[in-house]
Amino acid sequence: MTLPTATYRLQFRDGMDFDRAAGLAPYWAGLGISHLYASPLFTATGGSTHGYDITDPTEIDPALGGRAGLERLSAALKAEGLGLVLDIVPNHMAFAPETPWLRDVLRHGRESRYAGHFDMDIAADRLRLPWLPAPFHALAADGAFRVEDDADGPVLVTGGLRIPLAETPSLAAARSDPGAITALHDEQPWRAVHWRTEMDSLSHRRFFNVTGLIGVKVEDPAVFEDVHRLLFELTEAGIVDGIRVDHVDGLADPAGYLDKLRARAPDHPVWVEKILTGDERLPSWPVEGTTGYEITRVFDRVLAAPEGLDHITQGFRAATGRTAPFHDVLADAKRQVLTQDLSAELWALHRLFRAVLDGTPEGEELGPEATRQAIVEYITAFPRYRTYLTADAQPEEDLRLIADTIDGIRPPLPVGDALKALGAALTARGPAADALRVRMQQVTGAVAAKAQEDTAFYRETRLLSMNEVGGEPDDGALDTASFHALMTQRAEEMPHGMVLTSSHDTKRSEDARTMLIAATHAPAAFDAWMARCAALAPEGLDPGTEWYLSQSRLALGPEAEAAAERLADHAVKALREAKEATYHTAPDAAVEDRATGFARALAETEEGLAGLAEIAAQLSLVQVALKLTIPGIPDIYQGAEIITRTLTDPDNRRPVDFDLLRRALETPDALPQGPARDKFALTRTLLRLRRDRPALFLEGSYAPAEAAPGQLSFTRQHEGLTLLVTVALRPGAAAEGAAEGETLWPRDAGQGPVRIALRTA
Repeated sequence: MTLPTATYRLQFRDGMDFDRAAGLAPYWAGLGISHLYASPLFTATGGSTHGYDITDPTEIDPALGGRAGLERLSAALKAEGLGLVLDIVPNHMAFAPETPWLRDVLRHGRESRYAGHFDMDIAADRLRLPWLPAPFHALAADGAFRVEDDADGPVLVTGGLRIPLAETPSLAAARSDPGAITALHDEQPWRAVHWRTEMDSLSHRRFFNVTGLIGVKVEDPAVFEDVHRLLFELTEAGIVDGIRVDHVDGLADPAGYLDKLRARAPDHPVWVEKILTGDERLPSWPVEGTTGYEITRVFDRVLAAPEGLDHITQGFRAATGRTAPFHDVLADAKRQVLTQDLSAELWALHRLFRAVLDGTPEGEELGPEATRQAIVEYITAFPRYRTYLTADAQPEEDLRLIADTIDGIRPPLPVGDALKALGAALTARGPAADALRVRMQQVTGAVAAKAQEDTAFYRETRLLSMNEVGGEPDDGALDTASFHALMTQRAEEMPHGMVLTSSHDTKRSEDARTMLIAATHAPAAFDAWMARCAALAPEGLDPGTEWYLSQSRLALGPEAEAAAERLADHAVKALREAKEATYHTAPDAAVEDRATGFARALAETEEGLAGLAEIAAQLSLVQVALKLTIPGIPDIYQGAEIITRTLTDPDNRRPVDFDLLRRALETPDALPQGPARDKFALTRTLLRLRRDRPALFLEGSYAPAEAAPGQLSFTRQHEGLTLLVTVALRPGAAAEGAAEGETLWPRDAGQGPVRIALRTA
């Protein structure tokens, strides 16, 4: 197995196709990258901007250049000595008529070859399609439907929607008589309904609360083969050299899936997108590690100044009146998400729970409301994304976690009795218990993600650098001893996991977060900034919104391009994600207008940002040094090799000026003197070192080293080579380190917050 020394994460689509990427191969090689890390490349929904809404996993997307284009890209990478890591999406596909397998199911129902490929209840009732803008009967009465023919057969058409039709008795009449449309609809293996009904009932498992994505049953061996056939062709042909698995916690059996994946691609490294919470460890799966969100959390904490963080905490509480512990904020968000956004999943769990109770004494005693509340209380209290119980394996740690979760809840009777019954059901044997357990483990993860990352992160906004995927908004600063303990553990348990600081999923880019962390080192400057922002706030603006947007403007830094539009767009997204005053499904124009007006006003002010940006630039250099030298394989997000400050998706998928980056590789003067040039130079220096000395980083030991107060130092050692890394955690200080060996940084015998030396025994 060949491991990367560093990956470069590239977002395809939005103007990036295979041929354009092929032209960038020399740049990545010159930078020191070993592998391109590509977003999903299989055919996705037309116009997709990200590729996670796959429609056909058996085809490389023609919009990117198809199979031939991918082969050209592979050849260009190999010519530069580079490999390719591919992001795959085994959990879900697009729930849309353009998905060929689903299209076949819509036309042929239970007789379709693909009826068992999707996680849906096609046997019990007609498949619900919540795609209509109004109830079916209302649209039919208005003559909104007609029958037409596509290349593969008849379709029911309304607006831009074209739903495949089964050949049924009413088809001929419906072609010429709109009055026969209802009869035709009633004969179909599916039922088209208003999109708002998705909150009550769905017949398919979706990805989180995204109804347009349907779960795939890759736990079925035949489905696994169909979904991965092209992937395995690419690995066997040497086109794909590594695999990144999207949202592994959404699968019915992650361990079983990964065992099968490893068996079919034994020589290819595999990483999983998995959020580790608290002190959770990665299960003993056959993978190299996670994609690295846990490291982002460590960096955000170790770079923060504890005294300044405490000061900001007090200011946040005073300014917003929000004093509830984050645990309570998250619990409220979980209940709201589960009973509103994921209410269809709640009712599905309820049906599965009642099926386990059927015929038991508990089932006779417990009513539907008690069992429903038990599910809500359990999921609200559950502290992780999921457990990993199966019909054949019940890890002791997971059994204890379920028991501890239930024991920690203090509900009124009879909910307490229902909770005990739920705990027993989740650990019982038999088909009904198995079905409940699988779905519960999938739903707890969905609730955790939607409630924390997409709700509570927009409510508890003390310091937004802490509100990152894998992090906790109430995290404190991390001392150097704790940092060393975590890195020592990582070297032992996950030495080849990815090290991530920015991605398309991070809430803010790494340099946006260092702007925020800089505030902990200069609390007086932060107070002055917040006071200037407060003077711009319109009457009636919620104090929490004011605090959030003022920090968001700070995160963009001085001279932010198109700041007004970006910040205004982000304001709307943030308010709707918070789900307190306005919502994606029910926007409040007055609330949003006040916020966007404030955002545009903030974009026009920069006073005080320059000083914080100077501190942030030093912190960014420290972060680069740590990222590229601690145990693990660093992943560089597109454009982040220079100072890049972006907010949540889609802002973090802004176009990258690769022409500028290529010029910078050829001549440093292409970048102006300052932070961007320094970050680029340090990144290039360390990436090339990793490429030239791979064993030092992939196999080398990690050990803390003696450091002056306010500094952090460690060594990486392997077969006579010693890399000594020292960073200053307090801005303005110069990193102090031994002068022995070759000084790799700083350049020209200068001083700065990073000092790196390489010694040969």
